[in-house]
Amino acid sequence: MRRSVYDHRTAMTKTAPLAAALLALAAVPAFAASPSTDPAMARALKIMAQTPMIDGHNDWAESLRGRDGDQRWTMKLDSLPAYMTDIQRLRQGRVGGQFWSVYVPADLPEQQQVIETLEQIDLVRTIVARNSQTFALATTAAEVRRIHKAGRIASLMGVEGGGQIDERFAVLRAYRALGAAYLTLTHAVTIRWADSATDDPKHDGLTPFGKAVVKELNRLGMMVDLSHVSEGTMRDALAVSRAPVIFSHSSARALDDHPRDVSDDVLRLVAKNKGVVMVTYAPAYVSDAYRRWSADRSAERARLNAPPYGGLLIGQPDKAAAAMTAWEAAHPKPEVTLAMVADHIEHVAKVAGVDHVGVGSDFDGVSDLPTGLKDVSTYPALLAELIRRGWSDADVAKVAGGNVLRVMEGAERVAAAIKNELPATATIEGLDRK
Repeated sequence: MRRSVYDHRTAMTKTAPLAAALLALAAVPAFAASPSTDPAMARALKIMAQTPMIDGHNDWAESLRGRDGDQRWTMKLDSLPAYMTDIQRLRQGRVGGQFWSVYVPADLPEQQQVIETLEQIDLVRTIVARNSQTFALATTAAEVRRIHKAGRIASLMGVEGGGQIDERFAVLRAYRALGAAYLTLTHAVTIRWADSATDDPKHDGLTPFGKAVVKELNRLGMMVDLSHVSEGTMRDALAVSRAPVIFSHSSARALDDHPRDVSDDVLRLVAKNKGVVMVTYAPAYVSDAYRRWSADRSAERARLNAPPYGGLLIGQPDKAAAAMTAWEAAHPKPEVTLAMVADHIEHVAKVAGVDHVGVGSDFDGVSDLPTGLKDVSTYPALLAELIRRGWSDADVAKVAGGNVLRVMEGAERVAAAIKNELPATATIEGLDRK
């Protein structure tokens, strides 16, 4: 499974932020009540006018590639009902900063992953250039703040899988030079230098080469992303990294025992590291009931029709489809809600501290979403939910974007302190010899 909020007006007086928020409310989607009946929404919009709402993970670029092929380079992006993301709804959602994933499939040969990653980076840069009144590229926290104040959406990039560097530090440095802000150490499969959360472990975490990758990311000022990695990899990276890390789209394992989520023990290590866990919306990582239903559904699908050799109804697709429809009617999908996502945010804040939680939706990287969080227009509703639960404006601002900006600044400080260190040049064969 692969997988963002703001009024962009500048305050001129003490009352201007609230006035801007109230004026902007007319553009909020129908889920929001008027300021007079929902003061939490008015407060959320005020916060978003002042602090850029930053989403850690959105797969729009990859989704555009998959659905629209070559049209993705020139198509209009203002209104795209088939997607979870478009410019109109990004504006409605008051998005101030977005980490766009430049994901490519992890099962491709790694040299092919490099080629396709470069194409994805070029696509994001092209989208930004073609829509410069809406987007602007950013690689630093100061740039994000400046772009937000100018009324545009700061666009950052995340490389979503260590296989995408093809075991070459030169490739990693090239991605950074092109604007990539983080590297997710693995995606869905274990690679030669790091274990994935959703594959059999081979290294008990990171190999020596994997640890060298973390150190080079620190030197480059590029954030270490620990979503998708095994707990062993999480612990090794947290022990090695001199800079704060991120989880770009993960939730709390105490609420949903999925290996893609973060255990309480690791949450406490994240607090010591001064990192941030950006809570995701992917239903299987939010609801244990949904996770179990999804596993049962996959098992039933395989039982009915599992090519090339298995399945009760193998070679009979119409019968298999009818039987699957009957199974789904008898086993309704558990509802996952905005409130459940807020529960994960609160749990991370309780265990790690309010300075260590953010939002990483996974929009356009998942096929299903929680009720109330169906597209990028809905960020104000999530912040308003936290406000209704008693959160202060200052703490909500941290969740919205303050925390990840602090982490970015931390990574920048570490890079400045070690800028005279030599670039990494080792090979995996040289470092991981037994």
